[in-house]
Amino acid sequence: MVKFETRLAELGITLPVASVPAANYVSSVVSGNQLILSGQLPVKDGKLAYCGRLGDGVSIEDGYQAARLCAINLIAQIKAAIGDLDRVARIVRLGGYVNCTPDFTNQPKVVNGASDLMVEVFGDAGRHARSAIGCPSLPLGVSVEVDAVVELSKAP
Repeated sequence: MVKFETRLAELGITLPVASVPAANYVSSVVSGNQLILSGQLPVKDGKLAYCGRLGDGVSIEDGYQAARLCAINLIAQIKAAIGDLDRVARIVRLGGYVNCTPDFTNQPKVVNGASDLMVEVFGDAGRHARSAIGCPSLPLGVSVEVDAVVELSKAP
């Protein structure tokens, strides 16, 4: 096993099959040495998880877990796009979108679920720039959506 996949196994994470786009877009685009990933939802075993709004019945901990699940799905998309996770040179940026009430201000704590996982899996290469944005709604009523930009090393 390669090092990042070994790390996933150590964390007890099995990557799901990468989901297919739900509309007129692609899951990822390689441009130069960057992989740009479309937003991923908190989907587990083919079903939506963590629906609802933060600040209105969804806890920060559930939001954190939703963001973590989005990050797992991002890693599945990376693997589907480039085949070898060891080509990840760096997670450059995450964009975190939190379905929340207007008075909810803990978006960074929620999106940490994705950020923490990237560092757990990729180590220093997982440290990234980030946005954590509150939204009045997200697709299909999910609590969190996360997208990413990844720097790739050259193919072997």
